[in-house]
Amino acid sequence: MKLIIGHLYPELFNLYGDRGNVQCLEKRLRWRGMEAEVISLPVGERIDFSNLDIVCWGGSSDRESELASRYLTGIRRDFKAYVEDGGSVLAVCAAYQLLGDYYETPGGKTMGLGLLEIYTRWAPGRLVGNIVLKSKLVPMPVVGFENHGGRTYIGSYSPFGTVNSGHGNTEKGDYEGLLYKNVIGTYLHGPLLPKNPQICDLILKRALERRYGTDIILQPLPDEAEHKANHQIVDRFRC
Repeated sequence: MKLIIGHLYPELFNLYGDRGNVQCLEKRLRWRGMEAEVISLPVGERIDFSNLDIVCWGGSSDRESELASRYLTGIRRDFKAYVEDGGSVLAVCAAYQLLGDYYETPGGKTMGLGLLEIYTRWAPGRLVGNIVLKSKLVPMPVVGFENHGGRTYIGSYSPFGTVNSGHGNTEKGDYEGLLYKNVIGTYLHGPLLPKNPQICDLILKRALERRYGTDIILQPLPDEAEHKANHQIVDRFRC
């Protein structure tokens, strides 16, 4: 079995080690004896979304988001078709914001892809620090690191998780991220997947099932180190 992982705009979107999410997906496939092909999807190049199984899109500064926004209209139709067909997407921080309609700052609006009916507004005071979530996707707590000035409002979409410790989408600290079909949008850096192997495996399972049209049971991996790292963060904040 084989999956093709697309790394979207890697030259602009790779804050806080988000490239590690791509590496984690690749490694956990290969450790199970499966093939993984990672394709870089640079700004300005034509993207064949029909050939992809997973799209990883990382964080960036506001400046890089503005630079990338001019290219988004060129990929919107095909990216939306991929999402609606059940394609797997992990969008972190700025990428999460750009899945929506716009990101509004005192300097104006950066227009997003409009794939989801969400929006982000800048507010004074960055939301920074370790964060612990309870997500309906997996039994283990989800941990990561957030650092964002934008506040993202998701309307009626389901959140990625409820916040046990940290901020999340807004200052209220009630929910974090977004789930839509096989899309995960989140502010969690870290990178996210090495600290949360259950989330990584869920993404792989969904992508494999879409690719091969059958139920997939992934072989368990010896994740003692990953679980220990996760538990240490959870214990530190007594969640």
